[in-house]
Amino acid sequence: MSDTAPDGPRLPAVDVTKGSVRSSRFLGRLLRQRSLLVWAAIVGLIALSAVLAPLLSPFDPDAGILADSHAPPSAEHWLGADRYGRDALTRVLYGGQVALLAAVEAVAIALGIGVPAGLVIGYVGGWLDRILMRLVDGVMSVPFLVLAIAVIAAVGPGLRNAMAVVGIVYAMSVLRLVRGEVLSAKEELYVDGLKVSGAGGPRILFRHILTNIAPPIIVQATLMFATAIVAEATLSYLGLGVTQPTASWGSMLSEAQSTIRQNFFLAVPPGVAIFVTVLGINQIGEGLRDLFSREITVGRLGLNVVRKAAPVTAAPEAVTDKPRRPLALEVRNLSVSFPQAGGDRVEVVQNVDLRLRRGELLCLVGESGSGKSVTAMSMLGLVSHPGVVTASSIRLADEEISGLDFKAMRAIRGNRIGVVFQDPLASLNPTFTVGNQMCEAIMEHRDVSRGEARALTVELFDRVGIPHPEQRLDDYPFQFSGGMAQRVMIAMALCCDPDVLVADEPTTALDVTVQKQILELLVGLRDERGLSILLITHDLGVVAEVGDTVATMYAGQLVESGPVAEVFARPRHPYTQGLLDSIPRNTATSGALPSIRGTVPQPVDWPTGCHFADRCDFAADVCRSSPIPLTRAAGASRDVRCVRADELSLTGIGGHQPQAATVPLVPASARKGQA
Repeated sequence: MSDTAPDGPRLPAVDVTKGSVRSSRFLGRLLRQRSLLVWAAIVGLIALSAVLAPLLSPFDPDAGILADSHAPPSAEHWLGADRYGRDALTRVLYGGQVALLAAVEAVAIALGIGVPAGLVIGYVGGWLDRILMRLVDGVMSVPFLVLAIAVIAAVGPGLRNAMAVVGIVYAMSVLRLVRGEVLSAKEELYVDGLKVSGAGGPRILFRHILTNIAPPIIVQATLMFATAIVAEATLSYLGLGVTQPTASWGSMLSEAQSTIRQNFFLAVPPGVAIFVTVLGINQIGEGLRDLFSREITVGRLGLNVVRKAAPVTAAPEAVTDKPRRPLALEVRNLSVSFPQAGGDRVEVVQNVDLRLRRGELLCLVGESGSGKSVTAMSMLGLVSHPGVVTASSIRLADEEISGLDFKAMRAIRGNRIGVVFQDPLASLNPTFTVGNQMCEAIMEHRDVSRGEARALTVELFDRVGIPHPEQRLDDYPFQFSGGMAQRVMIAMALCCDPDVLVADEPTTALDVTVQKQILELLVGLRDERGLSILLITHDLGVVAEVGDTVATMYAGQLVESGPVAEVFARPRHPYTQGLLDSIPRNTATSGALPSIRGTVPQPVDWPTGCHFADRCDFAADVCRSSPIPLTRAAGASRDVRCVRADELSLTGIGGHQPQAATVPLVPASARKGQA
């Protein structure tokens, strides 16, 4: 197959700007790895000294003066001389050349054989994979020293032959590593996209998959370089590497051993050289591993806690004669930022305020890329490094949880706040039964025995509608359908009777009938347990059927919030009106379907003023001049981020009922009575 498809779809062009941003971020992380930089400088100095050995030392490494035999360290011979009168420092410098060249040879052979072979057999599989992997197992079962002796016995001694054997043995390790990485990478969606676009196998392997799996290969190569130096020293020590009188760290140790009684110091210079060089290269490998994995120190498991921000004045509550439910969750001034090129940070969520009352279902809506999921996850400290989360206040009932450390937040997550993700099968561990995972979650937060945890799991499975719960406890996630797996996730989120449930698009991957069942379950739990639910969704039909209040997000900002009936009947922000206009209706229409022109801008492109101004039909100069605050009129129950909200007469749903993804779940009259 050709690597190009002239008549078919083409892959998008490479964005040079994005590439430079990634390079700048990588450089920033590299500069923060001080240990890596220090050891790289040390190893670089050793390598430079070896390369410049003829300029640094006036002595011949292979010839000496017998009168200087076993000379102690002096101004002439800084590290002394061996029994043949050869300068020890000179031989250490030239021995560095041998060690580094031998390591380069071994690693080059390992990568030259292991990487292409691993790529091919991992991608192709089949009989070729089975045969080569059995060969790899056979080679790796024999110690490299035995193989080196066998090869040298056949072709004669010499460092090149010995290190070729070492390189072949290392190639087997590289092949196994690359094969495993390719087996994982080829299942990714971007590989399927490349195949559809007409890309050929070599292009997919060497241009796309190889670049994605390069970090572990680089780390492995670094570690192999260190062990290759030790291997060369070992072979030369045994007389299987360099031939006399060539200087080598291993041969210098062998000579020092034979004269240890006359001058023990001769073993120190080559020994220290091997120790420092190998230690330095290993430290570089560790540093590269941490660099590529973005290891952090601010949290654990790659997560960041919520940092305390400066307090802000909250919007006043609306004055009403009706009794108010107590707040279950209140968020003030929540922001999330990530690093960008130049060392600056860009905010992806800006100054979000949310209120969720006990027994209330709050729907968070907006286009993809608006920041809904990041907002929900950031409250719980689930934003990965290098993201930074700040908030003036996050109150869970009467407890302030912003500023808590990782351990304290861990006691809250899964206990007082449950989370349901949109892909249940990806959220469950495929190697453990669902019962095992449920019991683990219960026993983590409750002082109960495994038997008690198992009994509670059966009860929860029955409540969420899983048939034959006692039998299904011992099933694995892959034995559940998408809808049943989502019921398992809901049961797991409820296992510690939380105050708040965060449901991140829990019905996205499910068909319409199953969506109805899951939403009915959530509404039933809200009414039955007084559970407060934060539901993230794209479906405004679902919002109309199950939501009590709705909050609209756009480009990282909350632009409008209020009771569902009021917002749908008379929205105050043009973006909310645009979302309502885009809902399908059960009426005959002609022409293009209603939509909001343009797309959500990237965070780095957000304007200073209203983020929606470039897509808004009502935008004026005042909308673009300065940041727009989230405001609430006196006595009102709704917040809006629009300077022209009082001037606009938006029509709302316009008398048309939205066509929900499900049939009505709870009659409107019943919902009003429950509220």
